[in-house]
Amino acid sequence: MQNIKHTNPVAIGDRVQVELLQGDSHGMITYISPRDNYIIRKATKLSKISHIIAANLDHAYLIATLAQPRTSNGFIDRFLVTAAAYYIPASIIFNKIDLYNEEQLSALEGLTDIYENAGYRCYRTSAVFGEGIDKIKKLLQGKVSLFSGQSGAGKSALIKAVDATLNPRIGSLSSAHQKGMHTTTFAEMYELDDDGFIVDTPGIKEFGLIDFEKTEIHRCFPEMDRLLPFCQYKNCSHTHEPGCAVKSGLETGSISILRYNSYLSILNDS
Repeated sequence: MQNIKHTNPVAIGDRVQVELLQGDSHGMITYISPRDNYIIRKATKLSKISHIIAANLDHAYLIATLAQPRTSNGFIDRFLVTAAAYYIPASIIFNKIDLYNEEQLSALEGLTDIYENAGYRCYRTSAVFGEGIDKIKKLLQGKVSLFSGQSGAGKSALIKAVDATLNPRIGSLSSAHQKGMHTTTFAEMYELDDDGFIVDTPGIKEFGLIDFEKTEIHRCFPEMDRLLPFCQYKNCSHTHEPGCAVKSGLETGSISILRYNSYLSILNDS
């Protein structure tokens, strides 16, 4: 038991073999197929132990919002890094755009430029008014897709907008702090009416990398990984070395200072 690094041996999305118990409607899992990939978060009370959120995913979507409540850049980047670390393609869905004021719409343009230049697709939706929903539906067809984000970002409302036959719990905001009230407490998989599956995750506060080498973190930032061959040193950490192409990119604006600060934060926490 001492070598177990995950709190849950079986996760949503696992492909398993089940042996039915004689004379009973229940069964016992006898085999778990090797996973194509999985995504984790740090266990709540055991910082060095991970909890597998879901496995065998085709794509991971972070549901973010700039209004009620605002999703921080740090949270977005930690999600994207976690997905990249475990080889899951990821995109960002900026939800609740019907609530954005002019300042927030301008900020959205800037963030979209940053993340699409890094190599991520960004989408805009309004679950209330149906904006962008048809595009999301097409993306989900025939795929196993993970929806994640902080509480209050509108994951459950978006799932309901994508498929009206589904009935995820939809929460509200705390009026005192404009933070999401937790409604989903564990991951759930929903089958879509026109082919495909959505894995709805809890309102996750923090992602983390478990047993992940610091020297590998840069590869989870695509725009930095692309520049590594142009650095003076092959093992450049992009922090202090001379001839660093990433540091030069900061000066020219090809590397976002927001993304770079997230890189430093994750590097320091690892």
